[in-house]
Amino acid sequence: MGFSRRDFIKSAGFAIGSVAAPVWLNGSAAAMAAEAFAEVKKDDLADTALATAKRLGAGYADIRINRYRTESVSTRERQVLNVSSSQNFGFGVRVLVNGTWGFAASPIISVDEVRRVTSEAVAIAKANSVIQRRKIELVPTPRITATWRSSFEKDPFDVTSNEKVAALLAINESALSIAGITFVNSQVAFVNEQKYLATSDGSRIEQYLIRTNPSFSVTAVNRSTNDFQSVNSLLQAQNIGFEYLTKRDWAADAKTAAEHAVMKLSAKAVEPGKYDLVLHPSHLFLTIHESVGHSTELDRALLWEANYAGTSFLTPDKTGKLKFGSNMVNFVADRTQPQGLATVAFDDEGVPAQEWDLVKEGVFVDWQTTRDLAKLLGRDRSYGCLHADSWGSVPFPRMPNVSLKPAKEDITQNDLISGVDKGILIYGRGSYSIDQQRYNFQFGGQTFWEIKGGKVVGMLKDVAYQSKTTDFWGSLDGLGGKETYEIPGSFNDGKGEPGQSNAVSHGCPPARVRNIYVLNTSAGLSAGQMEDHE
Repeated sequence: MGFSRRDFIKSAGFAIGSVAAPVWLNGSAAAMAAEAFAEVKKDDLADTALATAKRLGAGYADIRINRYRTESVSTRERQVLNVSSSQNFGFGVRVLVNGTWGFAASPIISVDEVRRVTSEAVAIAKANSVIQRRKIELVPTPRITATWRSSFEKDPFDVTSNEKVAALLAINESALSIAGITFVNSQVAFVNEQKYLATSDGSRIEQYLIRTNPSFSVTAVNRSTNDFQSVNSLLQAQNIGFEYLTKRDWAADAKTAAEHAVMKLSAKAVEPGKYDLVLHPSHLFLTIHESVGHSTELDRALLWEANYAGTSFLTPDKTGKLKFGSNMVNFVADRTQPQGLATVAFDDEGVPAQEWDLVKEGVFVDWQTTRDLAKLLGRDRSYGCLHADSWGSVPFPRMPNVSLKPAKEDITQNDLISGVDKGILIYGRGSYSIDQQRYNFQFGGQTFWEIKGGKVVGMLKDVAYQSKTTDFWGSLDGLGGKETYEIPGSFNDGKGEPGQSNAVSHGCPPARVRNIYVLNTSAGLSAGQMEDHE
């Protein structure tokens, strides 16, 4: 096997760590930072970096000059617990010298610092080239000059803290109106990425992205039995603005969650055994993420991620051959999906966003790739999966939105339920476990509803199901239509050494899977004590 990104980080990490620490700012300093970033002469800095890299022998180079802003508000019952904001900006330079990557970064924005950091990146690449056994090659990508903003109506960073607090306290008040609810927490986080990329291929790209992540949790307590049950919000983060909090009736959602938390106190514990499952998108997205999203990462299949969350049961020789699921199973990867958390116009090496098949009519057909990974497969273009979570982070392959296509027919969730004699309807993400090859897994949820004779007859609790990836998707025999399609996602998906976080969505309709083993979690976990690696 060739020289991996892990080997590169091991040998170069000391140099990266010495220059990549971000500057965190608030108050008047934050305002000054915002103004300073807007006034940065990015093209001039890029010219310096690219010219320096070329003069020192780099065959390819790019520079990312990025600013990141975050805000978060958290509340409990009728109290505000925390309001915080932060921002940082800096730049990172990546070079390819003698077929070897080098990277360095800095929060100091000046021509002299760009020249110094670029020289350091080249020095790292040259040092690593001594031990690299296989030279990196890149597939071509178009020369792009573009400016792009993600889709949002109201920038949350233009909204006052008082308005954000009021929205959360309204959620709490709605949940507390239900008798038996003792605790309720709500929070919202906002992220803004302002990204500039210049490459030696001639691209100059600016992107402005907004992501919003509201959530809540309600808890009912039975003090006579010392039992408590919680239900979390079913909706997930989206690539959208503050309108997510105003156009969706979060207070109504919180009231429903509160009612369900009270019901869980007296719900019947599930009897272990085989059941047909109807899985709502608020639950199914996480199963997709773990068993499909991660298993189709090519760098994972090539063992580059073996030390962090494992490899993959998929291998390049299985492409176009392996029966991944039933004929109804069609998974697409993309960075173009509206409101998708991984939606961009271009990845971090200037490849245009696109959509492609991963699993088509049940057969595994393709991978997630970057410019160097595509070359390893003998392809002539990248799918645009390179991403770094900061200007100070090494860009590497990250998951795009990975979604399950709905049925072409107008099928409702109730239609799926009507075809089940003995089953369980599951909402929401819960505990989960999956093995080192993304094959054997176990998933829980938020609320569980018993199905008998094609109808929902009552609530269950202590439910988790176990299966193997190909067995599970092979047992899928029903999908909701496009009207049932939702796009939940994960705000923080960890990967890499040093670790990085990525936001990614997994659109899907409700799905029906047959004859899946369900266990009672109150009786203890099984399946060999599988480890959780999110």
